[in-house]
Amino acid sequence: MPIRQLSETMINQIAAGEVIERPASVVKELVENALDAGASRVEVVTAGGGLNLIRVTDDGSGIPEQELSLAIARHCTSKLVEDINDIRSLGFRGEALPSIGSVSRLSIRSRTALGDSAAEIGIEGGRVLPVRPAAANRGTTVEVRDLFFATPARLKFMKGERAESSATSDVVKRIAIAFPAVRFTLAGSDRSTLELPATDDSPEGSLRRVAQVMGAEFPDNSIAIDAMREGVHLTGHVSIPSFSRANALQQYAYVNGRPVRDKLIAGAIRGAFADVLPRDRHAVTVLFLSLDPAIVDVNVHPAKADVRFRDPGLVRGLIVGAIRQAMADAGIRSATTGAAGMMAAFRPGAAPYNHGGPANGHRSYEAAFHASGSGFDPSRSPQRPLDMQFEGFERAGARQGGFGEPGQAAFDTGALASADARAGQSEAAETLLGTVLGAARAQVHENYIVAQTRDSLVIVDQHAAHERLVYEALKNALHSRPVPSQMLLLPEIIDLPEEDAERLAMHSETLARFGLGIERFGPGAVAVRETPSMLGETDVQQLVRDLADEIADNDTVETLKERLDKIAATMACHGSVRSGRLLKAEEMNALLRQMEATPGSGTCNHGRPTYIELKLADIERLFGRR
Repeated sequence: MPIRQLSETMINQIAAGEVIERPASVVKELVENALDAGASRVEVVTAGGGLNLIRVTDDGSGIPEQELSLAIARHCTSKLVEDINDIRSLGFRGEALPSIGSVSRLSIRSRTALGDSAAEIGIEGGRVLPVRPAAANRGTTVEVRDLFFATPARLKFMKGERAESSATSDVVKRIAIAFPAVRFTLAGSDRSTLELPATDDSPEGSLRRVAQVMGAEFPDNSIAIDAMREGVHLTGHVSIPSFSRANALQQYAYVNGRPVRDKLIAGAIRGAFADVLPRDRHAVTVLFLSLDPAIVDVNVHPAKADVRFRDPGLVRGLIVGAIRQAMADAGIRSATTGAAGMMAAFRPGAAPYNHGGPANGHRSYEAAFHASGSGFDPSRSPQRPLDMQFEGFERAGARQGGFGEPGQAAFDTGALASADARAGQSEAAETLLGTVLGAARAQVHENYIVAQTRDSLVIVDQHAAHERLVYEALKNALHSRPVPSQMLLLPEIIDLPEEDAERLAMHSETLARFGLGIERFGPGAVAVRETPSMLGETDVQQLVRDLADEIADNDTVETLKERLDKIAATMACHGSVRSGRLLKAEEMNALLRQMEATPGSGTCNHGRPTYIELKLADIERLFGRR
């Protein structure tokens, strides 16, 4: 068959297959054009899930009449001059409008600020209609009818009206978060309307816009992020560990203001929350990356949802480090939703409230870890008292009415104490009430510590809390010095592609610090001479191949670190104070103080909350006092 030039209409329809996947893709392209035109108000109207009608109206700069024919021509744009590496707008390829017009009935009506009247141009299935006069206010209205009528095969792949409308709503919300000073309105054929009033570009205004999209409870359950590394600036908010979702749909990421769905960013978020969330839970995040356009490629795909960073390791390290540091600086916090669920459970006829994740079974690794010389002492019985290393509260805690050993008095009358001693105890008790978790008052069901602060009631799961404390201590011991390794009797030779072997050799020093000794063994193989003692009998071949894949994707060796941390988590579970253990008041207060001093202690190793706080105002509401 001879080679021939495709028609312009067919070329545009081929491009539409990449750019215009569904009605939400059309809305994305048109809203981005409106924002690039400087709009302060964007209105979107859809019908039939967007398949029957999409209308996007803005108050931007508008398109001059003489440029309307260029606006619908392929690869014509006002946003890119010469340098493809200097992209500072949302759109730049000049493909969206001709692609949309090739598969639908498209009309564009626009008027500039200096224009006396508006003009309109249309396209029907790739056939361009002449420009004609029209009546319109300043700005542009783009109307798309009968989407995919020219390519009926594509219609078979569309989902129901509700699913398409939901996808469109998600697109508008994602874009709106990055432009808080713009008012967005989305109206559908089901008469439902999404209105996002404009705020401002300040951090407070940006957070208000985030609350409009993600719910009013997010700001109270989030931590601010602000970090800079080698010219890459990261800002935004992430949820506290006890505030999570069952999927990752509420993870929003932006690169220079552009909404993206990047696997490197998603992987970095998972890595940052790996220690504090269970596998089936996901953090809620809004992250903005600002960097030189020359070191990020947004021209990977026509849909512009994927990006490539020149230094992916730098970006991943910045995200992981910034989130973990922010969580450590924020200290211990409980989600406000925990109190709401607790309140609901107290009401008559309420269903049982389940805040936590699934219980996980583990096998013990104490012996292997002890043999490695890590400093962990498996002989320490969970029945021994907790360490009390804090001064000033031990004796006061003994007078707080903790229910410890059987027969212990619930309250100390202080009949034999002097007036000065009683005054000192009262002062110390008042000090404890001012702490985050307060003073221990009781232990109920041999597992839950009830504590009191000045304005709330705190209930702590003693096993989950101590499990986190032991885990953090193990991790500190594990990563503060090289991990002990065991020499293999015979080196394990692993055949790999030459580029994978080279990457592993480049990270050999880091791997050695984690107890994995490797060296090059010819052009396409590595020899493993040592493995971490903690791993015991392990599949060395699979471990090395997994590391090679991760280095190729992210330029990190987190796989090995995660395996070691998982073993430490298992050991912490078996080495922590068990449910059913009676605690003395001093032990309960010691546990509370250690929790306050330990980052991430708001959740256990499996992601379950370690405590729930119920404000006094909520308790009074339960009893009708408010």
